[in-house]
Amino acid sequence: MKIDDYALLLKLNEIGTIRGTAKAILISQPAVTQRLKYIEEYFGEAIFIRTPKRLLLTPSGEMILEHAFQVVHSEQDIKNKLASSSKEVQGTLSIACSSLISQRFLPSILGEFTARFPKVAIDLVTGISEDIKSHHKQYHVCIIRGEKLKESNCERLFADPLYLFDSEPFPSDEIKERTLISFKSDDSMHELVDNWLYQHNSIKAMKTITVDQIETCKQLMKQGLGMAVLPESVSDSMKEQYPHLPLISEGEAVTRDTWICYQEGVRQLPQVDHFIRAMSGQKFL
Repeated sequence: MKIDDYALLLKLNEIGTIRGTAKAILISQPAVTQRLKYIEEYFGEAIFIRTPKRLLLTPSGEMILEHAFQVVHSEQDIKNKLASSSKEVQGTLSIACSSLISQRFLPSILGEFTARFPKVAIDLVTGISEDIKSHHKQYHVCIIRGEKLKESNCERLFADPLYLFDSEPFPSDEIKERTLISFKSDDSMHELVDNWLYQHNSIKAMKTITVDQIETCKQLMKQGLGMAVLPESVSDSMKEQYPHLPLISEGEAVTRDTWICYQEGVRQLPQVDHFIRAMSGQKFL
């Protein structure tokens, strides 16, 4: 058994489907099926039960997954220890990052970082902040939106002002009733929008269209299907092209904070410390 085989088991259990796992690790679905078959033959036990919705662990599978977790993390632990004792910055840097930040800012930051530290291996997971918070202890660094992580060291990277955009004007002398287009996010984002709408009786959401990606939300708004609340970080030149209102509450701009969070002691790893420094010194807006 190779480390990659144990890592595959963990990924299959996390995602829950062979198809989704194949897509996540960028190999073919038949290749994943074949590797899982080999692993089950190696242990002589069925690890997963295939159901129409997702893979379910068998009792034997639970024991094997626990072993896989220990193997993978022991391997990572020794690599980190070796990296921290070396003068050259190397080792693995595991990052869980908000999808918005990973799309808008992270590629250029990681490009510069890996050019400077080519021996650092990047282990990156992206998703909504709520999901990242649930598994934050699995990563060296978490970059999240909204509320910061409790019981972690957190540094605020920037405050992202929110704007209400529409393809139609916002009249000042009448009530605007319009469909609200929202994108998949954590509860804190939806609470900000709901509270602002509650305070502004001149704008009413007739119904809501919910999409999975912020880019889809933008494009639907541009096509006139409704209004959308978007952060400044993804608005680009939209403020010059579309009617918009800044979200203001009690005289202050409504913002989404972005945080970089990490566990106590993790900055002793040089690759982690250098990455946190690079993020903290970045100008985002």
